[in-house]
Amino acid sequence: MATAEHPPTIAVDAMGSDRGPAEVLQGVAEVLREPDDPGLCSCHFRVIGGGPELDEGLIEAGLRDHPRVAVVHAEEVIGMDEKPLVSIKKKRNSSMVQALSMVRDGTADALLSCGNTGSLMAGGTLLVRRLSGVDRPALATIIPTRSSRFILLDAGANPEPTALQMSQNAILGSNYARVVLGRANPSVGLLTIGTEEGKGSARVQEAHRRLKQIDGIIDYRGLIEGFQVFEDPVDVVVCDGFTGNVVLKVCESLFKMLVGYLKDELSATWPRRLGALLSMGAFKEIRKELDPAQYGGAPLLGLQAPILKAHGSSDRHSIAGALNVAAAALRADMTERMRAEIAEGLKRTAQDSTVSEKELARS
Repeated sequence: MATAEHPPTIAVDAMGSDRGPAEVLQGVAEVLREPDDPGLCSCHFRVIGGGPELDEGLIEAGLRDHPRVAVVHAEEVIGMDEKPLVSIKKKRNSSMVQALSMVRDGTADALLSCGNTGSLMAGGTLLVRRLSGVDRPALATIIPTRSSRFILLDAGANPEPTALQMSQNAILGSNYARVVLGRANPSVGLLTIGTEEGKGSARVQEAHRRLKQIDGIIDYRGLIEGFQVFEDPVDVVVCDGFTGNVVLKVCESLFKMLVGYLKDELSATWPRRLGALLSMGAFKEIRKELDPAQYGGAPLLGLQAPILKAHGSSDRHSIAGALNVAAAALRADMTERMRAEIAEGLKRTAQDSTVSEKELARS
């Protein structure tokens, strides 16, 4: 817990990035150049890593003697192709494991890593541990629409969740939407193949039933279809991790295709090039709105502290965006609110299950 003696502290795994530690450190420097305000919580940073690249990056970013930056040396790095559990157990002196250990021990309040997603999830579950009542952590991501944004979860952490786990994810996602989207009472929808009652798999139908039971803890709006998600029907879209990961990657691929197609068409003739030049301001605004660097990291929700996973190829702006999300989560005390609402959800589900059993016995 952050206090005057222990300001909010974020552990930064500097060694997992495809771009090397220098880019991660530039992201930290970008955050520190911002004025101290509630949005940044006056956070301190523990940068974990080792080797000449780290030392050079610290000097280049101006962080060598920064009063809000502490450097923790780690001799090992977990590679992207390593098996999650094996890497966590064998490489205890790695930058990722050391960062996770700091969160576990209370010397850091949140963590950001660009490293191996599976290892981060395994390490977060083993070392930081899940919130009471949460079976599996969920990976959440922010997706832009024409006029707003929504949270999609699970984006790949748990490909085959139970209906109970999906209802837990709805509570986790709703809390995350409060922090990053600024929604006072985020609306939640369950992704399926039709909005009529009974549509979808048995798991989706059971999840739908459970989500209706906890309506009030969350603002549950019911079933939604794929073609609706970009029409802003809800703030949080819940689905299994297999579906969520496919949706996310299809969206990323489609966006790249459309950008490439637009560039080709706008440069095909001189009149089009002139039109593109005159529209440059609009294109920059669109790019800004769709830029994932604003949020930069996908959190593993359901753990006892904010753990954010940034893409391996994240640039300094994406790193800065992710650090701002971590700071916002700490400021809003997101984890404690999740803990309370998960407990209330379990209590309500248990009560409803008891009533149903009694009704079945009478019949």
